[in-house]
Amino acid sequence: MAVQNIHFPRRSLLFMPGDSMRKMQKAAGWEVDTVILDLEDGVAQNRKVEARLATAEALRTLDFGTRERLVRLNHISTGLPPEEIEVTAPWRPDGYIVPKAEDESDLRSIDRLLELAEQRLGLKTGSFRLFAMIETARGVMNLREIARATLRLEGLIFGAEDLAGDIGAIRTPEGWEVFYARSAVVIAAAAYGLQAFDMIYADYHDLEGLEKESRFARQLGYTGKTCIHPNQTPIVNRAFSPTEEEVERARRLVQAFEENQAAGAGAFSFEGKMVDMPMVVAARKILARAR
Repeated sequence: MAVQNIHFPRRSLLFMPGDSMRKMQKAAGWEVDTVILDLEDGVAQNRKVEARLATAEALRTLDFGTRERLVRLNHISTGLPPEEIEVTAPWRPDGYIVPKAEDESDLRSIDRLLELAEQRLGLKTGSFRLFAMIETARGVMNLREIARATLRLEGLIFGAEDLAGDIGAIRTPEGWEVFYARSAVVIAAAAYGLQAFDMIYADYHDLEGLEKESRFARQLGYTGKTCIHPNQTPIVNRAFSPTEEEVERARRLVQAFEENQAAGAGAFSFEGKMVDMPMVVAARKILARAR
């Protein structure tokens, strides 16, 4: 079973094509928590070699500051991940993303490659983090196995576009055609101590729609959202950050809980509502996220 290991809040995760040094350089200085250097869908089939070399060069030379740096691999079935890891691992990305994860074997194959890379580089086992993208029907059906596949797994990423294509659904702004899978991913993540990251919002010009969808994703329980354009990340960061009002109310609730516990009281009334333990847990999560 994966153990929750949150190095810092991952609110925004920005995909950047791994064959474009210009775009990766731009992402290195942007308002984003995690930069995903993409070797998969963001790169043409005839530029896979150039992409892994450019990504390695970006990891070697660019200053990403405190931003997390992840590399999205191609699927293990393509035969590309061994070379992709060999070329990029020496420059110490923070982790790797397994695309279109369909069962535990997809993750265990990459886990083994990362373990071998860590041994070659003299790194502690588990130094490279791992994330799984859930974007096929089989992936949704095998969420339990995927979430428990390796201890280095830290998060699940929901990919609605590929899923819709896989099941023959028609994408709509409301997203009800992928709502079951979207909910299943966040529930599986919570069950196994992982973070959950919501689907991209394809229309990067529609910032109002992005904000609405981001706030709904947070209500569902997602901890962050993937982005395809830099102008999306500030909005996503705000949507997944507690407001001052939320933090202050959570602080008052936790203080009231502790005072009532000291007085020997169980359930108690707070601002006109009865409070029980789940509400206290939620308040503490808000405070932890604010920190």
